[in-house]
Order: sequence, then C-alpha cells, then structure tokens
Amino acid sequence: MNLLTKLLSISQLLDNEVRPDLETTGLRIFRYILFFLIVACSIIIIVTVLMQSNSSSEGDPITGIQESYYSKNKGSTRDGKLKIITIVCSAIIMVSVIAYFITEIFNKTQL
Repeated sequence: MNLLTKLLSISQLLDNEVRPDLETTGLRIFRYILFFLIVACSIIIIVTVLMQSNSSSEGDPITGIQESYYSKNKGSTRDGKLKIITIVCSAIIMVSVIAYFITEIFNKTQL
C-alpha cells in the first residue's frame, strides 16, 4: 500500500508540476520566431516606403518641372515591386501579431 501511495503522489506531482514540452519550450520558441519576424518585416517596410518615389503628378516642388511620360514609367516596375513588398510584409506582420497573442493567451490559460 505504501508503494501505491508513493506512485500516486509521484504521478500527481508530475501532472501538476511538469507541463508538456510543446507548451513549455515549443510555444516560447515559436513566440521568439514570431517576434523576430515582426521586427524584420517592420524594418523592411520602413526601408521600402523610404525607397518609393513620390507619386504626385504636380512635379518637383522645388523646381516645378513636371516629369515626362518616359520618366514616369521608367520607375514604375521598381515602385510596383516595392509596393508589393510593402503589402506582403504588412500581411505577414498582421498574421504574426495575431498568432503571437493567440499563443500568449493559450500559454496563460494553461497555467
């Protein structure tokens, strides 16, 4: 009987004290990856927005010279790619932030 009570107390101790590996280390590592992804995409968005050209058609505010048709379309592929990169990084940030807080809520409810 003494052995049985010791086994029961050990199993209860393990149930109460030790959480599954996924919850302890897996979610923590996943949150670190999501945080790094959010920071990296934020930096990429800042750089791509600064690299985009001004899309106003009034011309240069200092000289007043309007751009020709050729000069307007010359950078459109570059600006188009930069806009796509900005949109993709914004979507990645949105999904990562939602996933980060879902894992945080899941971690809090398991305590």
